[in-house]
Amino acid sequence: MRHRKLGASGLEISEISLGSWLTYGGGVERQHAEACLRKALDLGINFIDTANVYAQGGAEAFLGDALRGVPRDSFVLATKVFFPMSPTDRGLSAAQIAKQLDDSLERLRVDHVDLYQCHRYDEATPLEETMAALDRAVKQGKTRFIGFSEWKAPQISAALALPHARFVSSQPQYSLLWRDPEPEVFPLCAREGIGQVVWSPLAQGILTGKYLPGRPPPRDSRAASASMGGFLQGRLDDRKLSSVQKLLPIAAELGLSMAQLALAWVLRRPEVTSAIIGATRPEQVEENCKASGVSLSAEVLKRIEDALA
Repeated sequence: MRHRKLGASGLEISEISLGSWLTYGGGVERQHAEACLRKALDLGINFIDTANVYAQGGAEAFLGDALRGVPRDSFVLATKVFFPMSPTDRGLSAAQIAKQLDDSLERLRVDHVDLYQCHRYDEATPLEETMAALDRAVKQGKTRFIGFSEWKAPQISAALALPHARFVSSQPQYSLLWRDPEPEVFPLCAREGIGQVVWSPLAQGILTGKYLPGRPPPRDSRAASASMGGFLQGRLDDRKLSSVQKLLPIAAELGLSMAQLALAWVLRRPEVTSAIIGATRPEQVEENCKASGVSLSAEVLKRIEDALA
């Protein structure tokens, strides 16, 4: 497993990281979740990403229990805040950041996280209030660094102009099928020392090639799961799935799985520090980790673009 520096933080994190959205503490049985986490640590994954809203605290509680006994300095722990935890608890106000961070630390059973992220931008709270609260969290030692997820370039620039702790990470959706961060967010963050830790690099499994045009999803797939398949509703259109199937021969020629090809494509960007995977079986973790260090030639990249055109 190779590692890259996360922006200006000084943290070195694994190119493949483990996420817990829809899976741990929720959609995946505990024994399978624990097996995935153990496999990830064994293979050199050191960045673990979660959020307070995942399984309404269940993902954090699972990680807090499962990571007991693992040396705290051997992994980088990241969580997030924004989405509702109750009818009155949501957003990025100073009061919510303080309350939700303390609650997250309690569930995670740690005295600090390495990275605390704004899960979305809060239009209802003054940016100055949010940034001042994050600055206090850093000074109190409750988080080492701060980041954001799915912020737009003007919002990022406005935050960086304030005299508070600076963001070191961005967490956008990014994959072969979703490239929105490329024109504005990537170059801005590169100039400002902000690394990209991207989510859904496999497009929730679409880029594994297991979803076939004109066929129902496999029974054991995320799309067929009542608890995990909601995000895929409306995304399994035949045109997209047919394009993905055209990538299979390219991956095969390179001796890669489709997942490995898609992850290597994401990691080709120097702005990308790590790609977050969501695994339901340890075999998936092992397969995905093999994408670390894979280099794709200019010719292969052009063939990929032609296949998806």
